[in-house]
Amino acid sequence: MTALLSLSGLTKAYPGVIANDDVSLDIAAGEVHALLGENGAGKSTLVKMIYGLVMPDTGSMAMNGAPYAPAEPRAARAAGVGMVFQHFSLFDALSVAENIALGMEHAPKMRELSRRIREVSDTYGLPLSPDRIVGDLSAGERQRVEIIRCLLQDPKLLIMDEPTSVLTPQEVEILFQTLRKLSAEGTAILYISHKLEEIRSLCDSATILRLGRVVGTCVPRETTARDMAEMMVGKVLATPTRATSQLGDVVLSLNGLSLPSPHAFGMPLRDIHVTLRAGEVLGIGGVAGNGQDELLAALSGEMTAGPGMIALKGEDIGRLGPTARRVRGLLSAPEERLGHAAAPDMSLTENAMLTGAAREGLERRGMLDWAAARSFAKRIIAEFDVRTPGPGNAARSLSGGNLQKFVIGREVLQRPDVLVVNQPTWGVDASAAAAIRQALLDLATGGAAVIAISQDLDELMEISDRFAALNEGRLSDPRPAQGLSVEEIGLMMGGAHGMEVAHV
Repeated sequence: MTALLSLSGLTKAYPGVIANDDVSLDIAAGEVHALLGENGAGKSTLVKMIYGLVMPDTGSMAMNGAPYAPAEPRAARAAGVGMVFQHFSLFDALSVAENIALGMEHAPKMRELSRRIREVSDTYGLPLSPDRIVGDLSAGERQRVEIIRCLLQDPKLLIMDEPTSVLTPQEVEILFQTLRKLSAEGTAILYISHKLEEIRSLCDSATILRLGRVVGTCVPRETTARDMAEMMVGKVLATPTRATSQLGDVVLSLNGLSLPSPHAFGMPLRDIHVTLRAGEVLGIGGVAGNGQDELLAALSGEMTAGPGMIALKGEDIGRLGPTARRVRGLLSAPEERLGHAAAPDMSLTENAMLTGAAREGLERRGMLDWAAARSFAKRIIAEFDVRTPGPGNAARSLSGGNLQKFVIGREVLQRPDVLVVNQPTWGVDASAAAAIRQALLDLATGGAAVIAISQDLDELMEISDRFAALNEGRLSDPRPAQGLSVEEIGLMMGGAHGMEVAHV
């Protein structure tokens, strides 16, 4: 196939690291091309160069055989390159049409723009009203806004960064139908995802990056997901395993947990009932924005609840704050690593002290024991293979994957009775993800109860004993994870419960 976009010897270096090192690849018109690599492999830097956000140090690009060197995203869009980012750039208080107009160089009048939005959304199977307020949209609908904004500019190349991380399985299939239609019409798609079975289903070819260099290419349909993962990390991956054990007594009960969201466009929790036994892993899935953050805050003690709503080992803890809950054995790790789970400018020793003081004996008679805190931080670094020069380094100096290993390790090593984690392997490479999942399974084998909240359904099916779904702040009845089909899971995530799901 003739190349639409050609990259030749692209290199980009930052102080202390070469993000991209002599990267070359071709993307043909109508091709769906996967860009694979572990955390820090250089994927983001590469697509930023294609989209004009970053200028390469050396190397060149060509579009349809002509030199291509966008100095800014505006120039990339003018050349026919569109990008849908992993994190949406939308204003909640504005309508769909107003948000789309803000992203266009020469937006038409609102009536004409609304007509074009309806036309494009109907053509590509992405139903969306231009008059709706973005703050009222689901995560999947917000993604449609971003896609339609790109499609209105008639792109020759569409870059998709982790596009399915906030979608139900049914929404994923709708998205794939749209992308296949675009491909058939000649639009090239550069697709970034860590979901390798999706890559195998959708993509025609794949380029694998490791430490900034191209280490291989493959045809995904002819390559197993495991082989692609091992090409990405450069070693054989261990499969998480769990020793068989009997479940113990009920350690956590939620009885009609209902709480308003502290945020204007957040999701209130609505009448949640569930029990958790010692040694059990409960997986909770759901599209982002359906109450995951609020549920973790309610369990951690950042939000307090009414009497009788939360019981830990028979004790009503709804009115207790985070420190009192930690002392009693309920620990948590939130989704946002930097700024919530860890203080960016504090050292790893100081961050170990923040949550470990009580359970690890890091304070005595009101005095902080920094030697003990340093020892605890070193143990986390060693046991969870955290890549850092030492415990004196600031949290913000770590890569996302290494900080995630530190955060999870800090909680696991405190021997919780109940551990609640939100997105335990978000943004980490396949090897680190396997290690984190194994640590959660080992914790459960040792008698702890684990609640794993995740948008990665493969992850939840791998580690969970029971599965439940959050939808609009409501939790479905938990069901045994073994044997659940993708269709059943999708219906649960979409709000169908009970007999509706059971008879799929």
